Amino acid sequence: MEQTYRSLSLSEKDGVMTASLLGPGKGNAMGPEFWEELPGAMDELNRLSHIRCLVFRGSGDHFSYGLNLPQMMPRLGKMTTGTVLAEQRVALMEQIRQMQSGFQKMHESPKPVIAAVHGWCIGGGVNMIAAADIRLCSRDARFSLREAKLAITPDIGGLQFLPHIIGQGFTREMAFTGADYDAAFAERIGLVNHVYDTPKLLFEAADTLAHQIAGNSASAVQGAKRVLNYGLNKSIDDGLQYVAVWNSSQLQSDDFSEVMQATLEKRKAEFNKKSSRGY
Repeated sequence: MEQTYRSLSLSEKDGVMTASLLGPGKGNAMGPEFWEELPGAMDELNRLSHIRCLVFRGSGDHFSYGLNLPQMMPRLGKMTTGTVLAEQRVALMEQIRQMQSGFQKMHESPKPVIAAVHGWCIGGGVNMIAAADIRLCSRDARFSLREAKLAITPDIGGLQFLPHIIGQGFTREMAFTGADYDAAFAERIGLVNHVYDTPKLLFEAADTLAHQIAGNSASAVQGAKRVLNYGLNKSIDDGLQYVAVWNSSQLQSDDFSEVMQATLEKRKAEFNKKSSRGY
């Protein structure tokens, strides 16, 4: 990585990049630095061909307390208090779009994204993990889409991503109540795939899963993500047509040629030979 970040700590191993949230305040709360840096960080990570899977986790005792209101108020307050002029409304909309862009880039990233959640995951934290492909948590994890208690509507992706993950009913329950939910509830509704007894076991499992994914053909894994994302809100026939077009080029990939050759030579295929050299 050429860039260093104040809100994220990055570590790389064998095609997996782990990004740990570094909130300046308690519980990795998401302040101005986070919202400014995440979109650019995702752009940089997406350019690194040797990185084949991303893991997002929190540092310390929690994933994230969500929006850091004290730090964000100087920026948002001048757009929302007093007589709000048309240009202030435009500025606020642009600020919201900027905040949305980081999570949107996670969702649209060609690389699979795993979210490993321990401790509290509140508001913006829930919006963030909803943009990931796979969510895991430890038994101490607690989830809350708490914006209703702050008199705002979740506006950075949760209401768009969550219905595809947990359905309309549970999304509406979480959004309307702003209540706190435990790991057992999250697993039952499909918000997380697996629950682990401790954060240590969680992080080990996330790392193992990420390396399992990274060991597969990057073109095939990224193709699966692209096809799945395309199929959201599309008909089955649209999705089948898209994957037919996609695989008509996929079957000419170096990785597929390697599978054919390895099969003939009765050996294990070796993938990602080009991307493993770095960027």
